[in-house]
Amino acid sequence: MSPIVITVLVLVGIALLVAIGYINHLVENRKLEQARLKADLSDRCRRCADVSESLPGQFMSPALKLLLSGFELNLSERLLAVDKQNPALKQRMEELRGLVAKGEAIPVKNAPQPILTEAKAKDVRFLFEALHAQLTRCAQDNMLPRAEAQKWVKEIRHLLTLLHIEFFGNLGQQALQQGQPRQARLAFERGAQYLQKQPEIGRYQAQLKQMEAQLAHANALVLETSQPAADEQSELGDGLKALDEDDIWKKKNLYD
Repeated sequence: MSPIVITVLVLVGIALLVAIGYINHLVENRKLEQARLKADLSDRCRRCADVSESLPGQFMSPALKLLLSGFELNLSERLLAVDKQNPALKQRMEELRGLVAKGEAIPVKNAPQPILTEAKAKDVRFLFEALHAQLTRCAQDNMLPRAEAQKWVKEIRHLLTLLHIEFFGNLGQQALQQGQPRQARLAFERGAQYLQKQPEIGRYQAQLKQMEAQLAHANALVLETSQPAADEQSELGDGLKALDEDDIWKKKNLYD
């Protein structure tokens, strides 16, 4: 065998090894990308379902239920392309198709859940935060028109305000029932301050007047009792302040 033939064979062998290595690299990258996409879509489906099922009934409407079901169905269809052998996913998609087909007549089975503690208020606020995140991602993926996304961002802000109103009101009423007018005054005061800071304050005039009336009542009860303690902030005050200051809408909003 001549040196030229040997050289050609060696070069061909090297080229084949390089080609095989490159193809293996592409295959591995594709597998990694598929795994990443599968994990991302699975997580987004789970979050949509969690918000849809866990949000208290007083904050869930047929329109919002329909929106979340549509998001989950769209994401599930994309997930099925990379997870074809998933019977649970196929069954869930059939359920979602049935729900979405009902339109505004979609059933809302979420039971109302009273917001009586700081922990419960934060749990619900985290659900709103998750909803906002999924809304943003779906809008970026062109699953929702920009105008529609802006409308829902405003609606989530409104729901968050209702959450604060219920929380501060319930906390104040609890304190009154427990004979703690100072703590009640603090809760109602926080509620009134929160409402006064809302950009659409006119929308909440009735709730603001009620909160201010409750504040005046609690303040009158305090004046009837002994002098206020030197330090009125307590654990309740700190918790109310923390909830107020940790408002997700203080973050930059993509749709402002």
